Amino acid sequence: MLYAIIAQDIENSLSKRMGARSDHVARLNQLKDEGRLILAGPHPVIDVSGTGNAGFSGSLIVAAFDDLQQAREWADADPYVAAGVYSSVVVKPFNKVLP
Repeated sequence: MLYAIIAQDIENSLSKRMGARSDHVARLNQLKDEGRLILAGPHPVIDVSGTGNAGFSGSLIVAAFDDLQQAREWADADPYVAAGVYSSVVVKPFNKVLP
């Protein structure tokens, strides 16, 4: 089943994000290589492409897991969680309808 992992960043998270980014992206690439990643990306704090140093307000990951517990465990082990980037993380089932 698919699950949405919706994370909210702390204020001024950019430096913490950059410090943990390579490990965070490596885990996403592992999901991709396993054919389980549907999409992943950050929410820019400003409404323009190429935010530069403006930073991000959170992240969205949609991926396949066996069950909700496995999705939560994966989300809890994210390097951004360990680095203190996120103030909260919500994990919930997701039904892809389109495209």
